[in-house]
Amino acid sequence: MAETTIEISVTELYAVEYITPKLVTEAVDLGIVIPIEGASAKDWVFDTNSAHWLKKAARLYLDLEIDWVAVCMVIDLLKQKEQLLRENAQLRAQLQRFI
Repeated sequence: MAETTIEISVTELYAVEYITPKLVTEAVDLGIVIPIEGASAKDWVFDTNSAHWLKKAARLYLDLEIDWVAVCMVIDLLKQKEQLLRENAQLRAQLQRFI
């Protein structure tokens, strides 16, 4: 089965009241999000997963007033946590087949 990817343009992200061009550029420069298309900042396109993490990063930066390095670390830890939770759920499902 083919996987469907929903794309969000950088212009659509700017429609979210707290997402600014500077914020998006900082997040891309630091590797928090990676555009799936676009050679320049005005042409960037993101998948929904990146948009999700960009919103989280923006909230951490703006609401908690922590610097971008700390935001990167927090986002990385949150991504690791989500991955571990998915793996744990998968392993539990496999284990249930043996019980």
